[in-house]
Amino acid sequence: MAARHENTRGPAVGYVDPLGEPFLQTRFALPARPATFLRRRRLTEHLDQALGTPLTMVNGSAGAGKTLLVADWAARLGQPVAWFTNEAEDQGCGMFWAYVLQALRAAGVSLPAGIDCPGDAGRVEHTLLARLADELSGRARPAVLVLDEFDRVTAPQIAEQLEFVLHHAGPGLRLILVTRTEPLLPLHRYRAAAAMTEIRDAELAFTADEAVALLERHGLRLSAEATRALVERTRGWAAGLRLCAMAAQQHPDPEAYLADFEAGRSTIADFLLAEVLKRQPARTQELLLGVSVMERFCPDLAEALTGTGGVEPELAGLHTQNAFVEDLGHSWYRLHPLFGEILRTHLRVRSPGLEPELHRRAARWLRASGSLPEALAHGAAAGDWEFTTRALVDDLAIGQLFTGLRADDLTELFARMGPEVPGTAAELVRAARDLSGRDVDRGLIHLRRAEDGLRDGNGPRTGGGRHAGDVPAAFPSDAAARLSCVLLEALAARLTGSPGRAEKAVAEAGKLRDEVPAPLLDKHPELTALLLTHLGSARLWAGRFDDARDALAEAAGCPGGASTALPREDSLGQLALIDYLNGWLGRAERQALAALSETERFGLGRPADPGLGQLVLAAVAVERDDLARARGLLDETAGSRAVPLDPVTAAGRSLATARLLVARGEPRAAAAVADPAVPTLTASPWAEVHTALVTAAAHLAEGRPDSAAKVLDEVPYDGEPAYAAELAAAQLAAGNRDAAIGLLGLLDDRDRTGPGVTVRAALVRARAAQEDGDEATARKLLARALLDARGERLRRPFLEAGPQIRHLLDTPPLQALAAGWLIPGGSTARARPGAAAEPAPLVVEELSGREREVLCRLAQMMSTEEIAADLYVSVNTVKTHLKSVYRKLGVNRRGDAVRLARERGLI
Repeated sequence: MAARHENTRGPAVGYVDPLGEPFLQTRFALPARPATFLRRRRLTEHLDQALGTPLTMVNGSAGAGKTLLVADWAARLGQPVAWFTNEAEDQGCGMFWAYVLQALRAAGVSLPAGIDCPGDAGRVEHTLLARLADELSGRARPAVLVLDEFDRVTAPQIAEQLEFVLHHAGPGLRLILVTRTEPLLPLHRYRAAAAMTEIRDAELAFTADEAVALLERHGLRLSAEATRALVERTRGWAAGLRLCAMAAQQHPDPEAYLADFEAGRSTIADFLLAEVLKRQPARTQELLLGVSVMERFCPDLAEALTGTGGVEPELAGLHTQNAFVEDLGHSWYRLHPLFGEILRTHLRVRSPGLEPELHRRAARWLRASGSLPEALAHGAAAGDWEFTTRALVDDLAIGQLFTGLRADDLTELFARMGPEVPGTAAELVRAARDLSGRDVDRGLIHLRRAEDGLRDGNGPRTGGGRHAGDVPAAFPSDAAARLSCVLLEALAARLTGSPGRAEKAVAEAGKLRDEVPAPLLDKHPELTALLLTHLGSARLWAGRFDDARDALAEAAGCPGGASTALPREDSLGQLALIDYLNGWLGRAERQALAALSETERFGLGRPADPGLGQLVLAAVAVERDDLARARGLLDETAGSRAVPLDPVTAAGRSLATARLLVARGEPRAAAAVADPAVPTLTASPWAEVHTALVTAAAHLAEGRPDSAAKVLDEVPYDGEPAYAAELAAAQLAAGNRDAAIGLLGLLDDRDRTGPGVTVRAALVRARAAQEDGDEATARKLLARALLDARGERLRRPFLEAGPQIRHLLDTPPLQALAAGWLIPGGSTARARPGAAAEPAPLVVEELSGREREVLCRLAQMMSTEEIAADLYVSVNTVKTHLKSVYRKLGVNRRGDAVRLARERGLI
């Protein structure tokens, strides 16, 4: 039995361990806190609960700050704390308990003579443990015992003995374990009984605010953004933050250093390699190095990477050991970012050339498991572009280069592919990349090469390529390649303004769909959405509004969430343009706003090009004479002018910009931007009419009506009523009255064209009637125009109609119809563009023909029954028409309806 001195308080100098060697007093001393140590109140307050529970566990990874946290708390506790730092993993039970007893004595815990140091390093008598528990149970104030680095205690019998003492000591002992792993104690019992305090790795991590305070202790003041980035990269790991701070102190630009430093070549690497990697068995080290190339991994993937089986228990063990392996749930894991970065650097030194092979293995496993995005990323990291391009094309995912959450990532990924990569799939990816950048000529060169490869039988034949481990496709994969060709052909047709080519491409797509498995088509709804959008745009460019609307409405209704959000936005913007050109400003505005919100719902942000929706909103604002809003909307799109647009968007921009300039009294500047200047294979009638109208306006502003008339006469007008009224107004302004009246004959279909068209037509007719001396007809026409325009807040046509028309607007009853929205205060002289208040709902919408007939008979003092008999309809039908008339006129009685209708020239 080892000798001892009588003194049982203080450091008990002279005691020896079971081997006869002096106790190492440093193992009983509280670790010193560095000057830069940061006391974190939330953790110390949590640790205060340790005095109320028998067991406390501070469980965290190496360098998480757990030892310093407990040491600082113990130093400030106000009572002695027995501290024992365990250093040996294979020590026997006797040695362990000898040091525990000595730690208690060093803390002033008086132990009787029967509780002596074990004489055998490998065992301890149960009687000694029972006496110790009994002695502690009788203490008035509990002894606080901290066992640091308890993860080194691997002997189950020590854990059992410690549990025995803890249980029977009762309130006389407060045990605090500082460990990297969960001890072998029955923790579930303590948790169930609420008899345990726990501080785990996640709680030990520094918050952003705590990181700011820690960095300041190192003399560093970083921006909030730089601090957040550092906390994210280190996951708030205490040692990582401290080591980064110490390294940055030596750099002239600490913030730049921390943004770019290589963790794999830093003191952090030395720490983690020594404290984490090299403490693992050789097999586990190889496992960690193998999975280091992955953002996340599961046991099956880890086995495919390393060629080693049965790794699931190892991965679970690494997580429970806090070995910087994070559990994501469902058997998926990831490495701590810094640890992963350091392991990759170590891998390149330890096994040069292995990293690309690991990426290649990962790519094939992920492709076989259906994880295409990750497979592409690892294929590219391996430099295996043949596999990567084939995987994209075979999966029918080439449309994702244009739409969805991953478009930018894919574009960046394939930008690294060199021109030397052969194959049909590679040519398709190059074509898609060029066409997305509007480089049509280069895109078509690559597209033709891909088509030639398919005709020559050089297309892809398997789902992943011809390498070992590739997964054969369940269908001839050149069908997916041909369908990808068709998609790109439709895009090229749109960019070149070729509706015939677009029609042919979409028809071919319909045939090819039968050769592709339905589940694969269902997986990629963006393919259909893009095809329909390109077709609709090509039809719109050609002026085939109804056909375009059919395709675009179908595209706008495509399912698919984020994957089809961009084509849906695109389609809604083009539908808004059609409504605008047809004169339906309110509908155009609603479609445009829906377009702008479509991608925002999925956090996609704005596309590279200005959306048509925004341009349509600007054009609508011009028609409402809200020129400041129009200017602001157009200014937001100015930054994208370096990228050539598709023809419809380019024409939409020139239309909105030119009309704003005309409204601001700058016709020459408007004429300079009127032509969209996009090379196309087919002319656009509405774009040409628009260009001619702006050019004619510039000539008229310069006092050259003959030049304006010549420009208008040369317009290849195709009979489309959407722009007949504008042409008529321009012809009348240029002095061509007969041509103007002739054009108005095309506007009988009022259901197709809205107030933006009908109001201009009415104003042309009113001016012609006024010139003929028929002021009564002119007034009736103006009244109808005001009623049509009021609901849409359409102001520009009246402001551009000429002084004679504006004079009539200042006379009753027209003045009442224009007051408050077109003529604030009742006079055109005081009207200010864009400053009018919102109108009261005098007339919500135009009366229908049948409603006018009912109103006329009402004015003749006919009863409801008499009107019904005269019109051969039921009494209920007449009542329904009357309710609609009252609503539209904003009245409640028959007499008011007749009076107001007469004032406004409706009867």
